[in-house]
Amino acid sequence: MSSLRDRASRLPLRIRLVAGFSAAMFVVLLAAGTFVYWRVGYALDRGLDTELAQATRALRPLVDTGGGVADRSAADATGVAWQVLAADGSVLDHGGPTGTTGLVSARQLDRIDGTHQTFNVGDFLPISRDPYRLRVTRLDDGTDHYLLAAVRRDHRDEALRELLVQLVLAGLGALAVTALVGERLARAALRPVERYRRRAAAIAAGAPDLRLDVSTARDDEVTRLGHTLNDMLTSLERALDRERQFVNEASHELRTPITLLISRVQLARRRPRTQQEHERVLEELQVDLDRLARLAEQLLELGAGGGRTGHETCDLAAVTARVVNQRRLAAPGEAARTATELPGEPVPVLVADFEVERLLTNLLDNAVLHGVAPYTVTVDRPDPAWGRLLVSDAGPGLAPEILETATRRFVRSDEARSRPGSGLGLALVQAIVAQAGGELRLCHAGHHASHGGHAPVTCTHGPEMTVSILLPTGAAAG
Repeated sequence: MSSLRDRASRLPLRIRLVAGFSAAMFVVLLAAGTFVYWRVGYALDRGLDTELAQATRALRPLVDTGGGVADRSAADATGVAWQVLAADGSVLDHGGPTGTTGLVSARQLDRIDGTHQTFNVGDFLPISRDPYRLRVTRLDDGTDHYLLAAVRRDHRDEALRELLVQLVLAGLGALAVTALVGERLARAALRPVERYRRRAAAIAAGAPDLRLDVSTARDDEVTRLGHTLNDMLTSLERALDRERQFVNEASHELRTPITLLISRVQLARRRPRTQQEHERVLEELQVDLDRLARLAEQLLELGAGGGRTGHETCDLAAVTARVVNQRRLAAPGEAARTATELPGEPVPVLVADFEVERLLTNLLDNAVLHGVAPYTVTVDRPDPAWGRLLVSDAGPGLAPEILETATRRFVRSDEARSRPGSGLGLALVQAIVAQAGGELRLCHAGHHASHGGHAPVTCTHGPEMTVSILLPTGAAAG
């Protein structure tokens, strides 16, 4: 059975659809034909039974206690064959073409539970020479005799055989038409799918700019599938373009520190050096390797999509205070240059605490690297539905055109290219904020650039370079 299913599953879908449709139609036709045949047979048998009942009522008074019929002319006038039978099936009297041989046996007579029983004598198929329908009635005259009335079934059987042949021919014709129409419909329905397959094969073979040929004159499941697949192909192409651009930009950014490392190693090997000189060269190499490791770490973080693990929450004010204190302990010289403005109550946001740490760490690193002290970190709740983190510095800030593109990977201003960095910090911040459903704002000297969502909160800070992060709190705005 399983091997049969396996072989059937390997058939083309069009053949399986036609076979299934034809099988369903066969069941319907068989049920309908059986019902029609049964109803016609029932009507014909009912007509014969009515005739037999009338004949039995006419014959019954004519039978005497000895099993004979007193008035044979009246009995023959009923138009049916008749017999009077003893309990052992022997014929006591008869009339019509029945003869002296009993049409029923003693065993059949014993099965008569009530006053009468109906029997069919002679096969329907193959055709019998003497087909009869019998009505055997137990006589209630104190004797153990039976009255048998019989009519021939020739016309009834011929009509049923003709009906059977017509039903078979009509059923076969209907199945043939059904299979033909089903095959045409299945072919027409699957033709776009085959066209999609050929076009998809061409795309897979190296033509990514192609799209599925979807008909604009139809709006059914297959055309909607084609539009969805085209949208998916467009999204995949955009994703591949972004990945190619990312790889190219990453290769460009990685080439510089790697080339610098190679140059330093070659320079160090040109002449013999003292131990102190070797240590100095190793320190320089360590700096370059640290930068390279940081760049690789940021690339991995971007590839991980921000690292969100679920709908976690944290206190934005508490996490900010902890990060700033940790940085002050790690770099005491930075303590006097960093000021914090924190609220006296918690500011819950729908972001995990380690993600807030990553956000604030990247923003402070950018401020220290590209800005000028003093640095100010502010946390507030300008709206019940939003918590806000601001990091500002007194540096020259970013040009208006850079504010719009600063969150792209590897984007840096001309001044920043001479300083360490990879241009990935704000890209990481943007990725985390976007996944949290928040908004990132870059503002300087009256120019504002928004990235991500849109929070109905107005900027209230000064003209200094300020990075604002608005994160949802999960509370409905009042």
